[in-house]
Amino acid sequence: MITIRGMTWQHERGVAPLVAAASDYNRLHPDVKMEWDARSLQDFERYPLELLADRYDLIMIDHPHIGAAVAENLLLPLDDFIASSFLTDQRLQSVGSSYDSYTWEGRQWALAADAAAQIAAYRQDLLQQAGLELPRSWDDVLALAKELPEGTKIGLPLVPVHAYSSYFTLCAQIGGEAFWSRDLDVPYAVGEEALRILKNLLAVSHKQSAFVDPIGMYELLCTTNEIAYVPLIYGYSNYARAGFRPFQVRCANIPSANGSPNGSMIGGVGLAISSRCKHTDHAVNFLTMTVNGDYQKTSFFQNGGQPGHLKAWKDEEVNRVSNGFFLDTLETLTLGSMRPRFKGYIEFQERAGTDIRQFLIEGNESFGSIVHRLNQMIHRYKSTN
Repeated sequence: MITIRGMTWQHERGVAPLVAAASDYNRLHPDVKMEWDARSLQDFERYPLELLADRYDLIMIDHPHIGAAVAENLLLPLDDFIASSFLTDQRLQSVGSSYDSYTWEGRQWALAADAAAQIAAYRQDLLQQAGLELPRSWDDVLALAKELPEGTKIGLPLVPVHAYSSYFTLCAQIGGEAFWSRDLDVPYAVGEEALRILKNLLAVSHKQSAFVDPIGMYELLCTTNEIAYVPLIYGYSNYARAGFRPFQVRCANIPSANGSPNGSMIGGVGLAISSRCKHTDHAVNFLTMTVNGDYQKTSFFQNGGQPGHLKAWKDEEVNRVSNGFFLDTLETLTLGSMRPRFKGYIEFQERAGTDIRQFLIEGNESFGSIVHRLNQMIHRYKSTN
Protein backbone atom coordinates (compact mmCIF):
# COMPACT_ATOMS: atom_id res chain seq x y z
CA MET A 1 0.00 0.00 0.00
CA ILE A 2 1.31 3.44 -1.00
CA THR A 3 0.68 6.21 1.53
CA ILE A 4 0.63 9.86 0.48
CA ARG A 5 0.39 12.48 3.20
CA GLY A 6 -0.99 15.99 2.80
CA MET A 7 -1.18 19.11 4.97
CA THR A 8 -3.99 21.67 4.85
CA TRP A 9 -5.55 24.09 7.37
CA GLN A 10 -8.12 23.45 10.06
CA HIS A 11 -11.51 24.51 8.77
CA GLU A 12 -14.32 22.71 6.98
CA ARG A 13 -13.31 24.56 3.81
CA GLY A 14 -9.71 23.38 4.14
CA VAL A 15 -10.19 19.78 5.27
CA ALA A 16 -13.49 18.28 4.06
CA PRO A 17 -13.05 18.67 0.27
CA LEU A 18 -9.56 17.13 0.40
CA VAL A 19 -10.66 14.20 2.54
CA ALA A 20 -13.45 13.60 0.01
CA ALA A 21 -10.97 13.90 -2.87
CA ALA A 22 -8.69 11.39 -1.14
CA SER A 23 -11.60 8.96 -0.96
CA ASP A 24 -12.41 9.56 -4.63
CA TYR A 25 -8.80 8.95 -5.57
CA ASN A 26 -8.62 5.76 -3.50
CA ARG A 27 -11.60 4.34 -5.39
CA LEU A 28 -9.67 4.87 -8.62
CA HIS A 29 -6.39 3.62 -7.10
CA PRO A 30 -7.14 1.08 -4.34
CA ASP A 31 -3.42 0.63 -3.66
CA VAL A 32 -3.02 4.31 -2.64
CA LYS A 33 -3.94 5.58 0.81
CA MET A 34 -4.10 9.37 1.27
CA GLU A 35 -3.95 11.01 4.70
CA TRP A 36 -4.62 14.71 5.36
CA ASP A 37 -3.49 16.57 8.47
CA ALA A 38 -4.48 20.15 9.30
CA ARG A 39 -2.98 23.14 11.10
CA SER A 40 -4.66 26.28 12.41
CA LEU A 41 -5.35 29.30 10.21
CA GLN A 42 -2.67 31.21 12.13
CA ASP A 43 -0.09 28.49 11.45
CA PHE A 44 -1.19 28.29 7.83
CA GLU A 45 -0.48 32.00 7.39
CA ARG A 46 3.00 31.96 8.93
CA TYR A 47 4.28 28.40 9.54
CA PRO A 48 7.65 27.75 7.80
CA LEU A 49 7.21 25.42 4.84
CA GLU A 50 10.61 23.80 5.41
CA LEU A 51 9.13 22.17 8.51
CA LEU A 52 6.38 20.61 6.39
CA ALA A 53 8.18 19.60 3.19
CA ASP A 54 10.06 16.73 4.85
CA ARG A 55 6.90 15.20 6.30
CA TYR A 56 4.27 15.77 3.62
CA ASP A 57 3.94 14.98 -0.08
CA LEU A 58 1.16 17.48 -0.81
CA ILE A 59 0.93 20.91 0.83
CA MET A 60 -1.80 23.52 0.65
CA ILE A 61 0.10 26.81 0.65
CA ASP A 62 -0.45 30.55 0.81
CA HIS A 63 1.21 32.23 -2.19
CA PRO A 64 3.50 34.60 -0.20
CA HIS A 65 5.46 31.49 0.84
CA ILE A 66 6.49 30.85 -2.78
CA GLY A 67 9.66 32.95 -2.81
CA ALA A 68 11.12 31.23 0.26
CA ALA A 69 9.92 27.79 -0.85
CA VAL A 70 11.63 28.08 -4.24
CA ALA A 71 14.84 29.52 -2.75
CA GLU A 72 15.02 26.56 -0.37
CA ASN A 73 14.09 23.97 -3.04
CA LEU A 74 11.03 22.78 -1.13
CA LEU A 75 8.57 22.31 -4.03
CA LEU A 76 8.47 20.58 -7.41
CA PRO A 77 8.05 22.79 -10.50
CA LEU A 78 4.71 21.58 -11.80
CA ASP A 79 5.45 22.48 -15.42
CA ASP A 80 7.93 19.57 -15.44
CA PHE A 81 5.15 17.10 -14.56
CA ILE A 82 1.84 18.48 -15.86
CA ALA A 83 0.84 18.89 -19.52
CA SER A 84 1.08 22.44 -20.83
CA SER A 85 -2.50 22.22 -22.12
CA PHE A 86 -3.76 21.56 -18.59
CA LEU A 87 -1.74 24.46 -17.18
CA THR A 88 -3.04 26.72 -19.94
CA ASP A 89 -6.62 25.87 -18.95
CA GLN A 90 -5.80 26.63 -15.32
CA ARG A 91 -4.34 30.00 -16.29
CA LEU A 92 -7.22 30.95 -18.61
CA GLN A 93 -9.80 29.82 -16.03
CA SER A 94 -8.07 31.52 -13.11
CA VAL A 95 -10.18 33.59 -10.73
CA GLY A 96 -8.34 36.89 -10.88
CA SER A 97 -4.61 36.49 -10.25
CA SER A 98 -4.94 33.18 -8.41
CA TYR A 99 -2.95 31.17 -10.98
CA ASP A 100 -0.28 33.84 -11.39
CA SER A 101 0.23 34.07 -7.64
CA TYR A 102 1.91 30.64 -7.73
CA THR A 103 4.15 31.50 -10.69
CA TRP A 104 7.69 32.42 -9.68
CA GLU A 105 10.84 32.83 -11.73
CA GLY A 106 9.04 31.54 -14.81
CA ARG A 107 7.89 28.27 -13.22
CA GLN A 108 4.59 27.08 -11.79
CA TRP A 109 4.89 25.88 -8.17
CA ALA A 110 1.24 25.30 -7.19
CA LEU A 111 -2.25 25.37 -8.68
CA ALA A 112 -5.20 27.27 -7.25
CA ALA A 113 -7.37 24.66 -5.60
CA ASP A 114 -9.08 27.49 -3.72
CA ALA A 115 -9.60 31.18 -4.58
CA ALA A 116 -10.32 34.01 -2.16
CA ALA A 117 -9.83 37.70 -1.50
CA GLN A 118 -11.10 40.28 0.94
CA ILE A 119 -14.78 40.86 0.21
CA ALA A 120 -17.75 42.27 2.12
CA ALA A 121 -20.08 40.04 4.17
CA TYR A 122 -23.45 40.91 5.62
CA ARG A 123 -26.66 39.64 7.19
CA GLN A 124 -29.32 40.47 4.64
CA ASP A 125 -32.08 39.85 7.19
CA LEU A 126 -30.67 42.36 9.68
CA LEU A 127 -30.19 45.07 7.07
CA GLN A 128 -33.70 44.55 5.71
CA GLN A 129 -35.23 44.65 9.21
CA ALA A 130 -33.49 47.97 9.81
CA GLY A 131 -34.51 49.30 6.39
CA LEU A 132 -30.88 49.82 5.41
CA GLU A 133 -29.16 49.31 2.07
CA LEU A 134 -25.84 47.69 1.29
CA PRO A 135 -22.99 50.26 1.46
CA ARG A 136 -21.18 51.10 -1.77
CA SER A 137 -18.54 53.56 -0.50
CA TRP A 138 -16.47 53.95 2.68
CA ASP A 139 -18.62 56.93 3.66
CA ASP A 140 -21.66 54.68 3.24
CA VAL A 141 -20.13 52.14 5.63
CA LEU A 142 -19.67 54.77 8.34
CA ALA A 143 -23.21 56.00 7.78
CA LEU A 144 -24.53 52.46 8.07
CA ALA A 145 -22.68 51.94 11.36
CA LYS A 146 -24.47 54.97 12.83
CA GLU A 147 -27.89 53.87 11.57
CA LEU A 148 -27.83 50.28 12.81
CA PRO A 149 -30.15 49.55 15.75
CA GLU A 150 -28.77 49.37 19.27
CA GLY A 151 -26.90 46.15 19.93
CA THR A 152 -25.91 45.63 16.27
CA LYS A 153 -22.58 46.78 14.85
CA ILE A 154 -20.35 46.50 11.83
CA GLY A 155 -17.29 44.27 12.20
CA LEU A 156 -13.69 44.26 10.97
CA PRO A 157 -11.26 41.40 11.76
CA LEU A 158 -8.05 43.07 12.91
CA VAL A 159 -5.68 40.50 14.32
CA PRO A 160 -2.22 41.45 12.97
CA VAL A 161 -2.23 39.58 9.63
CA HIS A 162 -5.68 40.89 8.78
CA ALA A 163 -4.96 44.44 9.93
CA TYR A 164 -2.13 44.24 7.42
CA SER A 165 -4.42 42.76 4.75
CA SER A 166 -6.92 45.58 5.08
CA TYR A 167 -4.18 48.22 4.93
CA PHE A 168 -2.72 46.59 1.83
CA THR A 169 -6.15 46.38 0.17
CA LEU A 170 -6.97 50.01 0.83
CA CYS A 171 -3.56 51.24 -0.34
CA ALA A 172 -3.97 49.29 -3.59
CA GLN A 173 -7.49 50.59 -4.06
CA ILE A 174 -6.73 54.23 -3.29
CA GLY A 175 -3.43 54.33 -5.19
CA GLY A 176 -4.47 52.08 -8.06
CA GLU A 177 -1.67 49.51 -7.62
CA ALA A 178 -0.06 47.14 -5.13
CA PHE A 179 2.94 49.34 -4.39
CA TRP A 180 5.04 46.95 -2.31
CA SER A 181 4.57 44.16 -4.84
CA ARG A 182 6.17 46.42 -7.45
CA ASP A 183 9.08 47.50 -5.22
CA LEU A 184 7.49 50.92 -4.72
CA ASP A 185 6.96 52.78 -1.46
CA VAL A 186 3.37 53.45 -0.47
CA PRO A 187 2.91 57.22 -1.04
CA TYR A 188 2.23 59.15 2.15
CA ALA A 189 -1.16 60.43 1.00
CA VAL A 190 -2.28 56.90 0.06
CA GLY A 191 -1.07 55.24 3.25
CA GLU A 192 -2.47 57.97 5.48
CA GLU A 193 -5.90 57.74 3.83
CA ALA A 194 -5.90 53.94 4.22
CA LEU A 195 -5.06 54.23 7.92
CA ARG A 196 -7.67 56.94 8.40
CA ILE A 197 -10.39 54.74 6.89
CA LEU A 198 -9.40 51.80 9.10
CA LYS A 199 -9.24 53.93 12.23
CA ASN A 200 -12.69 55.38 11.55
CA LEU A 201 -14.10 51.91 10.92
CA LEU A 202 -12.60 50.45 14.08
CA ALA A 203 -14.09 53.27 16.15
CA VAL A 204 -17.62 52.16 15.22
CA SER A 205 -16.99 48.39 15.01
CA HIS A 206 -17.92 45.54 17.33
CA LYS A 207 -15.68 45.40 20.39
CA GLN A 208 -14.31 41.98 19.38
CA SER A 209 -13.04 43.23 16.01
CA ALA A 210 -9.45 43.82 17.13
CA PHE A 211 -9.20 40.29 18.54
CA VAL A 212 -10.65 37.97 15.89
CA ASP A 213 -9.55 36.57 12.53
CA PRO A 214 -12.00 36.10 9.64
CA ILE A 215 -13.23 32.74 10.94
CA GLY A 216 -13.95 34.25 14.35
CA MET A 217 -15.76 37.16 12.71
CA TYR A 218 -17.92 34.86 10.59
CA GLU A 219 -18.84 32.89 13.71
CA LEU A 220 -20.05 36.12 15.35
CA LEU A 221 -21.85 37.13 12.16
CA CYS A 222 -23.60 33.78 11.76
CA THR A 223 -24.35 32.75 15.35
CA THR A 224 -25.45 36.08 16.88
CA ASN A 225 -27.31 39.23 15.81
CA GLU A 226 -24.48 41.47 17.02
CA ILE A 227 -22.96 42.16 13.60
CA ALA A 228 -24.80 43.11 10.43
CA TYR A 229 -22.01 44.02 8.02
CA VAL A 230 -18.25 43.50 7.55
CA PRO A 231 -16.64 45.59 4.78
CA LEU A 232 -13.30 43.74 4.54
CA ILE A 233 -13.03 40.04 5.29
CA TYR A 234 -11.62 37.06 3.44
CA GLY A 235 -14.42 35.15 1.75
CA TYR A 236 -15.59 31.85 3.25
CA SER A 237 -18.41 30.50 1.11
CA ASN A 238 -19.32 27.90 3.76
CA TYR A 239 -21.05 30.58 5.83
CA ALA A 240 -23.22 31.51 2.84
CA ARG A 241 -24.70 28.01 2.67
CA ALA A 242 -28.03 27.29 4.35
CA GLY A 243 -27.68 25.22 7.52
CA PHE A 244 -23.93 25.66 7.99
CA ARG A 245 -24.55 27.97 10.94
CA PRO A 246 -27.77 29.27 12.58
CA PHE A 247 -27.77 32.37 10.36
CA GLN A 248 -26.82 32.54 6.69
CA VAL A 249 -24.47 35.24 5.43
CA ARG A 250 -24.56 36.96 2.07
CA CYS A 251 -21.46 38.43 0.45
CA ALA A 252 -20.76 41.33 -1.89
CA ASN A 253 -18.02 43.33 -3.57
CA ILE A 254 -15.97 45.56 -1.27
CA PRO A 255 -16.83 49.26 -0.91
CA SER A 256 -14.89 51.81 -2.87
CA ALA A 257 -14.56 55.57 -3.08
CA ASN A 258 -14.14 55.38 -6.87
CA GLY A 259 -17.03 53.04 -7.69
CA SER A 260 -14.76 50.11 -8.56
CA PRO A 261 -14.12 47.30 -6.02
CA ASN A 262 -10.44 47.14 -6.95
CA GLY A 263 -7.38 46.42 -4.83
CA SER A 264 -8.55 43.55 -2.65
CA MET A 265 -5.59 41.51 -1.42
CA ILE A 266 -6.05 38.04 -2.86
CA GLY A 267 -5.68 34.97 -0.69
CA GLY A 268 -6.85 31.50 -1.55
CA VAL A 269 -4.79 28.34 -1.36
CA GLY A 270 -2.54 26.57 -3.83
CA LEU A 271 -1.95 22.84 -3.93
CA ALA A 272 1.77 22.07 -4.24
CA ILE A 273 3.98 18.97 -4.24
CA SER A 274 6.93 18.66 -1.90
CA SER A 275 10.32 18.17 -3.54
CA ARG A 276 10.78 15.25 -1.13
CA CYS A 277 7.72 13.41 -2.47
CA LYS A 278 8.54 9.78 -3.28
CA HIS A 279 5.39 9.01 -5.26
CA THR A 280 5.30 11.90 -7.69
CA ASP A 281 3.02 10.21 -10.20
CA HIS A 282 0.17 9.79 -7.71
CA ALA A 283 0.72 13.25 -6.22
CA VAL A 284 0.44 14.80 -9.69
CA ASN A 285 -2.63 12.75 -10.59
CA PHE A 286 -4.35 13.72 -7.35
CA LEU A 287 -3.51 17.39 -7.86
CA THR A 288 -4.82 17.55 -11.42
CA MET A 289 -7.99 15.68 -10.44
CA THR A 290 -8.64 18.10 -7.59
CA VAL A 291 -8.17 21.37 -9.51
CA ASN A 292 -9.98 20.23 -12.67
CA GLY A 293 -12.91 22.54 -13.42
CA ASP A 294 -15.57 19.82 -13.53
CA TYR A 295 -14.36 18.30 -10.26
CA GLN A 296 -14.18 21.72 -8.63
CA LYS A 297 -17.81 22.56 -9.38
CA THR A 298 -19.07 19.18 -8.17
CA SER A 299 -17.35 17.06 -5.52
CA PHE A 300 -14.91 19.73 -4.33
CA PHE A 301 -17.65 22.31 -3.78
CA GLN A 302 -20.24 19.83 -2.55
CA ASN A 303 -17.88 18.77 0.22
CA GLY A 304 -17.35 22.26 1.57
CA GLY A 305 -14.56 23.49 -0.71
CA GLN A 306 -14.21 26.98 -2.12
CA PRO A 307 -13.17 26.37 -5.74
CA GLY A 308 -10.29 28.05 -7.51
CA HIS A 309 -11.55 27.38 -11.05
CA LEU A 310 -13.64 30.00 -12.86
CA LYS A 311 -15.99 27.33 -14.22
CA ALA A 312 -17.11 26.64 -10.66
CA TRP A 313 -17.41 30.34 -9.76
CA LYS A 314 -19.82 30.88 -12.65
CA ASP A 315 -21.78 27.66 -12.18
CA GLU A 316 -25.51 28.17 -11.60
CA GLU A 317 -25.91 25.34 -9.09
CA VAL A 318 -22.81 26.34 -7.11
CA ASN A 319 -24.21 29.86 -6.75
CA ARG A 320 -27.70 28.64 -5.88
CA VAL A 321 -26.35 26.57 -3.00
CA SER A 322 -24.02 29.34 -1.80
CA ASN A 323 -26.56 32.20 -1.77
CA GLY A 324 -24.88 33.81 -4.79
CA PHE A 325 -21.50 33.99 -3.03
CA PHE A 326 -19.30 33.48 -6.10
CA LEU A 327 -21.02 35.67 -8.69
CA ASP A 328 -21.68 38.40 -6.12
CA THR A 329 -17.97 38.75 -5.30
CA LEU A 330 -16.30 37.83 -8.60
CA GLU A 331 -15.62 41.43 -9.64
CA THR A 332 -13.68 42.03 -6.43
CA LEU A 333 -11.49 38.99 -7.06
CA THR A 334 -11.00 39.86 -10.72
CA LEU A 335 -9.73 43.32 -9.71
CA GLY A 336 -7.68 42.05 -6.76
CA SER A 337 -4.05 42.78 -5.89
CA MET A 338 -1.21 40.36 -5.15
CA ARG A 339 1.12 40.49 -2.15
CA PRO A 340 4.91 40.44 -2.43
CA ARG A 341 6.45 36.96 -2.35
CA PHE A 342 10.11 37.56 -1.53
CA LYS A 343 11.94 35.32 0.92
CA GLY A 344 11.31 36.77 4.37
CA TYR A 345 7.95 38.28 3.43
CA ILE A 346 5.95 36.22 5.94
CA GLU A 347 7.93 37.62 8.86
CA PHE A 348 7.52 41.15 7.47
CA GLN A 349 3.76 40.70 7.10
CA GLU A 350 3.40 39.62 10.73
CA ARG A 351 5.55 42.47 12.05
CA ALA A 352 3.85 45.09 9.87
CA GLY A 353 0.40 43.83 10.87
CA THR A 354 1.31 44.06 14.54
CA ASP A 355 2.40 47.68 14.13
CA ILE A 356 -0.70 48.60 12.08
CA ARG A 357 -3.04 47.01 14.62
CA GLN A 358 -1.30 48.73 17.54
CA PHE A 359 -1.53 52.09 15.78
CA LEU A 360 -5.24 51.63 15.03
CA ILE A 361 -5.98 50.76 18.66
CA GLU A 362 -3.67 53.20 20.42
CA GLY A 363 -2.99 55.87 17.78
CA ASN A 364 -0.03 57.34 19.65
CA GLU A 365 1.96 58.46 16.58
CA SER A 366 1.17 60.39 13.42
CA PHE A 367 -0.34 58.79 10.32
CA GLY A 368 2.70 59.83 8.30
CA SER A 369 5.17 58.27 10.72
CA ILE A 370 3.57 54.83 10.55
CA VAL A 371 3.47 54.98 6.73
CA HIS A 372 7.16 55.90 6.71
CA ARG A 373 8.03 53.16 9.22
CA LEU A 374 6.23 50.48 7.20
CA ASN A 375 7.99 51.53 3.99
CA GLN A 376 11.36 51.39 5.75
CA MET A 377 10.51 48.06 7.33
CA ILE A 378 9.86 46.28 4.02
CA HIS A 379 13.17 47.61 2.65
CA ARG A 380 14.99 46.10 5.63
CA TYR A 381 13.34 42.72 5.22
CA LYS A 382 14.10 42.63 1.50
CA SER A 383 17.75 43.58 1.99
CA THR A 384 18.35 40.87 4.57
CA ASN A 385 16.75 37.99 2.63
